[in-house]
Amino acid sequence: MDLLNLFWIFLIVSSLAPMVRQQIIASTRLNLLRRLEEKRGSRVIGLIHRQESMSLLGFPIGRYIDIDDSEQVLRAIKLTDPKVPIDIILHTPGGLVLAAEQIANALSRHPAPVTVFVPHYAMSGGTLIALAANQIVMDENAVLGPVDPQLGQYPAASILKVLEQKDINRVDDQTLILADVARKAMVQVKDTVRRIACCHYSQEVAERLADELPSGRWTHDYPITVEEARELGLNISTDMPQEVYQLMNLYPQTMQRRPSVEYVPMPYPWRPSPEKGEQR
Repeated sequence: MDLLNLFWIFLIVSSLAPMVRQQIIASTRLNLLRRLEEKRGSRVIGLIHRQESMSLLGFPIGRYIDIDDSEQVLRAIKLTDPKVPIDIILHTPGGLVLAAEQIANALSRHPAPVTVFVPHYAMSGGTLIALAANQIVMDENAVLGPVDPQLGQYPAASILKVLEQKDINRVDDQTLILADVARKAMVQVKDTVRRIACCHYSQEVAERLADELPSGRWTHDYPITVEEARELGLNISTDMPQEVYQLMNLYPQTMQRRPSVEYVPMPYPWRPSPEKGEQR
């Protein structure tokens, strides 16, 4: 076998290796989802947005909640018997309001219990989806986020603030138009939060969530901790199944640079320290 043939074999193997690896990871994910379903007697749906190892022209592909996601989740819910509980594993920076609202509406209508697992974060539209669950299970360090509407690069609440602090005769037409749209967006999101939350929370809690989460009191990327979420009235548990963490490990980030975080990937029990003269 000459050098040229070896080169072509190497080229073919190198090009196929990432695809084979992706197929192996995808198969492992499905097996883990099935194991969790058998353990909990539920339908498990993963809505997880990370930058996969596959990339486009060397640039990692970022993900967010889009129409394709809502179509897939709605299809999974349709395939689930009304008596079967639904567990949704949620890891997302948010995305399209339309898509997130469709998912939340479908989950809120499901007769059997719905549980949302948040191992790390579910911001914006992710929080809207979490409101549709009977229970939200979060890691102790996981966070949710505000659901205040955004118009392009500006928060709707901030646009309305301009009209409060400036003479309307000195405000340009474009800002006035944006303010009109912002006002409508605020009302719509508050109504949506109220409607979804009323399915599993009292009227009082639903009103509070509708007042607080879309209000603009926080920046859009503000991390709402477990403690703050409970203060808002959300039904939060921190009893996260180990399978959820294992599943997150199967959504690797791009490996085009040296990892910033490294550790021995195994649980460590308490061990006495020899440096302090303690016996192991």
